Amino acid sequence: MIKLAVGALFMASLLLSCSKGGERYRIGVSQCSEDIWRDKQNAELRMGAYFHDNVDLKFAAAYDSDERQVQQIDSLVNSGIDLLIVAPNQVSTISPAIDRAYDKGIPVIVFERKTNSRKYTAFISADNYEMGRVMGEYVVSRLHGNGRVLELMGLEGSSPAIERHNGFTDALKNAPGVSVMASLQGDWTEPTAYETTKKWLSSNKDAHIDLVFGMNDRTAMGARKAFAEMGGYSPLFCGIDGLPGENGGIKLVLDSLLEASYIYPTHGDQLIDLAVDILDGKPYEKETMLMSALVTRDNAKVLLMQGEELMRQADRLDLLHQKADNYLHELDTRRVINWLALGIIVLLLVVFVLFYLYHLRKIALQRERVVNTLWNLKPEDVPMASETSENVESTEISEDSQTMEDNESAAVSLFITRFKEVVEARLEDSDVSVEDLAADMSLSRVQLYRKVKAVTGSSPVELLRTARLNRAYQLLLTTDKSVSEIAYAVGFTAPSYFTKCFKEEYGKVPGEARSSS
Repeated sequence: MIKLAVGALFMASLLLSCSKGGERYRIGVSQCSEDIWRDKQNAELRMGAYFHDNVDLKFAAAYDSDERQVQQIDSLVNSGIDLLIVAPNQVSTISPAIDRAYDKGIPVIVFERKTNSRKYTAFISADNYEMGRVMGEYVVSRLHGNGRVLELMGLEGSSPAIERHNGFTDALKNAPGVSVMASLQGDWTEPTAYETTKKWLSSNKDAHIDLVFGMNDRTAMGARKAFAEMGGYSPLFCGIDGLPGENGGIKLVLDSLLEASYIYPTHGDQLIDLAVDILDGKPYEKETMLMSALVTRDNAKVLLMQGEELMRQADRLDLLHQKADNYLHELDTRRVINWLALGIIVLLLVVFVLFYLYHLRKIALQRERVVNTLWNLKPEDVPMASETSENVESTEISEDSQTMEDNESAAVSLFITRFKEVVEARLEDSDVSVEDLAADMSLSRVQLYRKVKAVTGSSPVELLRTARLNRAYQLLLTTDKSVSEIAYAVGFTAPSYFTKCFKEEYGKVPGEARSSS
């Protein structure tokens, strides 16, 4: 009978199993920061993964922090990824973490930014030196060989900032009439460029600038804002990135907000194809330089149309993929339900048979004990107060049961209080995992999951997200922080994902929640 039960349970587990077959590749993506350029690239990475049904992506963004990126890379490696894609925040500081991954046998693709180590599997990027050089030649041509230029650098120590500066200054060597008044240190962000330019203008009120070269479009726009407030005049502005879309560099050139930009290609889909080729053992190029182009008013309209069309097609493909996923999920759900029904029927039959046989055996044993008792019973052995004894024993059991229930209730209350404290203490940590929460409570991951699920009906991850959204709602109503600042403050790694989760939870986007308060 035991063999029958075990066999039935084994068959049911096979029927209910719906895991995908074949080897799956887990690819970690370590972004040095988060901005519209990387949002576009991440979308392309996900799009590229659609064409490889065995690829799972895990993203991490360091927000321009060397320390955070080192920790995130180590965390990705320890999570068991098969390949690492990384854009190093700076040339030297991130190299040790990349080397550790490479030394563990994990293939490493370095993209967009360089490292000072040769421990990588492949490198893919556009030519930043060439961008700086071509932009320098354009500046010389636009100023007709004479003028004063203000240069706004990218993040100090990052390879694009170093190479673009070198290319730019080399181009200006052939134009003695064009002088660089200052090279201001920035960090790729618009607010820093605005503050740095504003400070320089305050200290150099008599200086006249003919053209500002920002090492990306956001930097150029930050400088433009500072000049508009303090300069009293408007020089020409040039940048690099040349993204399509409403706020992209191509549109800024078309609207004459920028004089020129330079397309800095993202090509996330090409990154995924390269990663899969490496994992599949196929031939690949160790060094790949992506094509790019200068954007001026002469070609901005055509480039914008092409870029927007590609974005529309990508959105349609994404929608089509979502519909296909929903259809397959529905199909899998129906299949699982059918197998589940069959498995339940089999289990019910087995349980019924076992219970019936157990009941028959119990009756037989009871009859046997009654017969044996009556057979050996002596008159003096008959208890005279059996009913009273039974009532006393029943009362004692009832009291013991009540005590046990009270103790259980107190233990559950203490557990929930402790779990709430642990979750609230880790809300701002975007990298916190169930393992981390379990460790804080001195439990294993499985123990924490089972206890939380049993008590609340939700998983630890679901409760963590709910706690973050509740905190975010409070911050929306009680502070003037932006939606992005609140998203990061409660542990979300992307404002767009925060907005999506917020709408699912409350039925409205964060802005609507704040305006309705």
